[in-house]
Amino acid sequence: MAFGWRASGSTNAELVDNLNRQGLFKSERIKEAMLAVDRGDFAPANPYMDAPISIGYSATISAPHMHATALHYLEDVIKNDSRILDVGSSSGYLVACFAKMIGPKGKVVGIEHIPQLVQLSINNLKKNHATLLENGVVKIIEGDGRLGYEQDAPYDAIHVGAAAPEIPSKLLDQLAVGGRMVIPVGRDNQEFLQIDKISEDKLVKKRLMGVIYVPLTSKEEQIGHRRIQYV
Repeated sequence: MAFGWRASGSTNAELVDNLNRQGLFKSERIKEAMLAVDRGDFAPANPYMDAPISIGYSATISAPHMHATALHYLEDVIKNDSRILDVGSSSGYLVACFAKMIGPKGKVVGIEHIPQLVQLSINNLKKNHATLLENGVVKIIEGDGRLGYEQDAPYDAIHVGAAAPEIPSKLLDQLAVGGRMVIPVGRDNQEFLQIDKISEDKLVKKRLMGVIYVPLTSKEEQIGHRRIQYV
């Protein structure tokens, strides 16, 4: 799989087509989901640039190539009735993409600990995807993502959008047997990991690539944090 920052487009359709050409995803299912969710609803500026965009409060909407990568590596475990947790759900973009990949019996939970970002993502979803909130397929929660959201666990897929110094045990506990998590882990030298839960006491970890993400931290530390997210 090729990685880079060369997938920018002038429209959402052009962006998705360029991500596909770069080999960041291969399936029509992911392509359809990304075409159905216009990044322009979720990024305040330059939405079709393949780069992270600041959304305030030391948070960003990640670069499109990283969203495409996450969808690619989680696709195999996402079924019609899947439950999905998006930790650090930012402006709500990836939550909406996940929701387009499941049926009405599935559920996507986005969790953010900055209340203003919770409201931002809800407002963004209401622009063109209000039914996802109304029918309960999508739920946005204010809370500490490091603790997950036990109420709707276990999850078939977990995406973490910020780098944890180590893999949070609560997220592993809430991952279903047969489920998969993708998460950036580390401080200075971060790795994007795929973790498959084979049984209650067996995990298989796979390094996917090196990355640079903002840290998965407390609300107080995030608000005072000024590092830029690069991926």
